[in-house]
Order: sequence, then structure tokens, then C-alpha cells
Amino acid sequence: MLASTLAACGGDSGNASVLTWYINPDSGGQAEIAQRCTEAANGAYTIEVSQLPRESSQQREQLIRRLAAEDSSIDIMSLDPPYIPEFAQAGFLAPVPEDVVARVTEDVVQSAVDGATWDGEVVSVPFWANTQLLWYKKSVAEAAGLDMTQPVTWEQLVQAAQEQGTTIAAQGIRAEALTVWLNALIESAGGSVIAEGSDDPAGIQLGLDSEAGVRAAETMKLVSGVGGPAFSTAGEDANATDFEQGDAAFMVNWPFVWPRAQSAVEAGTLEASVPADYGWTLYPSVDTGQPSAPPYGGINLGIGAFSTNVDGAFEAAECIVSEENQAYYFTTNGNPAAKATVYDDPAVLEEFPMAPVIRQSLEQAAPRPQTVYYNEVSGGLQRTYHPASSIDPAQTPQEATDLIEAVLRGEQLL
Repeated sequence: MLASTLAACGGDSGNASVLTWYINPDSGGQAEIAQRCTEAANGAYTIEVSQLPRESSQQREQLIRRLAAEDSSIDIMSLDPPYIPEFAQAGFLAPVPEDVVARVTEDVVQSAVDGATWDGEVVSVPFWANTQLLWYKKSVAEAAGLDMTQPVTWEQLVQAAQEQGTTIAAQGIRAEALTVWLNALIESAGGSVIAEGSDDPAGIQLGLDSEAGVRAAETMKLVSGVGGPAFSTAGEDANATDFEQGDAAFMVNWPFVWPRAQSAVEAGTLEASVPADYGWTLYPSVDTGQPSAPPYGGINLGIGAFSTNVDGAFEAAECIVSEENQAYYFTTNGNPAAKATVYDDPAVLEEFPMAPVIRQSLEQAAPRPQTVYYNEVSGGLQRTYHPASSIDPAQTPQEATDLIEAVLRGEQLL
């Protein structure tokens, strides 16, 4: 009886809706944003977070299984962009209202809008957007005579590495990182992994054996020659370590390498002179005079189609992706914003002096292949393009095409 009386006195606050936000692991930023938006809601809703597994493929698997069972507890999801088409095509995402689309895409970098779109419709809410830069040791670039104020090509970097007796750190590991690299190379050469069709396995036409696909294969093979002895097992973290402490003087990697180096200096495990020699610029071009198409990553918010409070979930999502919260997430967790205006924030510029280059990179970036069969496509690429040192530009693109098409027809398993 006392609870009923208190609820009556408190208006709607006693019936506040609890929204569950399934998040990918981070440094606590999403939980903090959930708390901020709960307080801003003034009792309209409460956001609780539930952490997904660390690997994005495991996150996908857990969510897909639960949504296939029409789990109504999934209100908001932090989704890796490559899986968005699959979720949307299956009807697992609540349609984004037109007025919400207008607000959540305003001032958002183009790659994040592209990554949130499927079949011509915005089906998710851009939250944060990631991209890779070309990181370099200023001292080595100067010694090699490279003008880093101008676009550079992979071939120029390879030549510089050979002349200076150094290496290039790129993601040669047989993992999703390899697909990210290959996709960026093909897009930079003016092509696409999927040339036509994306939702019908019989209608998908791959662009691997195109002129752009062959140029990408040639570039991977070339870079592997100066990638160091552990190139075939090198992922993002190993590359960052090699750039900090090893032989690598050039590296393509995500912006996390900057706060990582700063933290190491503060901890006394890295000399301050090391990050002082860091330079950064746009992702390398495949061909001279043709702009690069850097990798695009990050996280979008999907609203569960079976949520019992879809309207509340969209309202909460808009709060989560506010400019203020994106700036907070960038400066504290190192995850770049989807909103272009965040890159003018003084606090962001202080923490990430390369923020303007990140913004430009995100405007040029290209999503990975957008298809409901992304797992099959990515798995086929990893199997045929690894190790990069064994790539035959005259044969590997066609071998990958044959494998992926056979998998999509159900004639072969990965």
C-alpha cells in the first residue's frame, strides 16, 4: 500500500521503463553514458547495460540467436557495422522513424551514414566511427625524403622501408583485420569486393578479379616483403608494439595507438621520445593521384524489433549519440565520434591532435562489403589471401571468387 501511495505521488516515475542496452566491451564509457541518459530521462526510462563477448563474431552469434527467438529483452544493441545488413534483412531491427533518421544523421561523417544504411534505408543509429591512419616515424620519413604533407602510395612506403632498413606494420594475420586491409586496398583502387548484388547468394557478383582487385593483391604481396618475420600473425596490437619498440617505422592502424603510447609513457614503460617522433597522415593510396579509401569501423546502435518499448529505445539512443556523449566517449575511451562537429571540440583536440585527420579519413572511408552473407565472404577472403607472401595476383583473386561462390551455393564449407 505504501508503494502504491508513493507511485501515485511520483507520477510516472514509479512506472519507469527499464531498457537493456547490450554493449561491446570497452573501458566503462558505455555504462557511464547509460547512467547519464538515465538521469537525463527524469524517470521516463532507465538504461541498464549487459556486456556482450569480446569478439565481434561472438557478439553477432549471441544476438542473432536471441533475436531469432524474438527476445523482447533486447532493446538497444551496439552493433559492428558489417553485421547490420544481416540483422536488418532478417527483420531483427525496428525501423528507424524518419524524424529520428534526420536527427541522428545530421553532421555525421559519410562513412558512418553509409555503414548505417541497408537497401537504401538508414536502419541503425551511428554512435562512434573508427578509421585507420598511416602512422610514421618522422625521423625515418625525413631520412627517406618522403613529403608526408602530400598523399603517399604503398609503393613509396615499401621503397622507403627498403632504403632505410625498416619495416611496415600492417595486419597480415588470418583474421578480420586481413579482410579490413584487403577491402581498403580494393576500394582505394576504385573497386569493391562485391561488385553487384548483396542479398541473393545466386546474384552476388564479386569484384576480386577486377583490375582493382588485382592491384590490391599486388599491393598486399609487395608490402608482405617488408612486413617483418611475424607479418603473417601480426594484428593491430602486435603492430602497435612493433611501432613502439620494434623495427617498424610505418604502420596502418586505428587511433588507439596514440593514447596507448601516452599511457605507456606515463607508466614509465616507454620513452617520451618515442611518441614525440610519431607522425600521422591519411591512409596510403594504391595508385598515384587516386585518393585512398581508408577502413571504416566503429559501432552503431540497433533497436530490437521485439522490444516492448521501441519508442523509448529510440529516445534513449538519441541521448546516447548526442554530441556531448560522443565527445566524452572519444576523450575517455579513445573511440572517435561519428559526428563531424565533435572534432572541433577543444578537449578532443587536446587529447587527439590528429583529430582533423581522423575526420577527413572518415569522410573518405569505405565500409566493408555490405551483404547479409558477410561471414561467408570475409571467411573466404581470409582463407585465400593468407599468408600475404603467398598471394599470386594472377590467380588468388579468382581462387577467392571460386571459393566464396561455392560457399554461397552450399557446395563447400569454410
